[in-house]
Amino acid sequence: MNQKTSFNAKLLMVAVASVFLVACKSTPVTPAKVEDKSPAGASTGADSGADTGAIKEVAIDSSANSAGNSALKDPNNILSKRNIYFDYDSDAVKAEYRPIIEAHAKYMQANADAKMILQGNTDERGTREYNLSLGQRRAVAVKNSLNLLGVKDSQIETVSYGEEKATQNCAGDSCDKDRRVDIVHQGD
Repeated sequence: MNQKTSFNAKLLMVAVASVFLVACKSTPVTPAKVEDKSPAGASTGADSGADTGAIKEVAIDSSANSAGNSALKDPNNILSKRNIYFDYDSDAVKAEYRPIIEAHAKYMQANADAKMILQGNTDERGTREYNLSLGQRRAVAVKNSLNLLGVKDSQIETVSYGEEKATQNCAGDSCDKDRRVDIVHQGD
């Protein structure tokens, strides 16, 4: 009987080792979805004929910061556009908002002492914790885009409001305005 117990113990050890090795088996990694966040001027020709619509060229006046941020408050200037909208349950910055982000990046670079807060928001669907996390991821996505364009980390603060600033009782398409990052410049 001692031999049978020893055989069973060995068999059990082999089974445990097999389970351990199978659990440690590596699985193939699926490639991450990459969105082109390069500046529009560095296009490879695929979208070089894209129409930018009625967006004006950014005229940055270095004295604008001391003159009451006039460029930021001019409704005809692209810098007056302060919202970056997102798809449902997404933190990917859409290409259509590239000109707005580029304009704010140029302003921040021209005004080294300027600071901004990126406020991440979500609609009311989802748990409070999830919405706070998604709002933060959205704010960080815009911050990363600005960093890639040369804006310093010290000039940008991110905060998530989650669903706190959501429209009351949104339904269907009315929620799309809640899924956004608000760009707030210091002194606004």
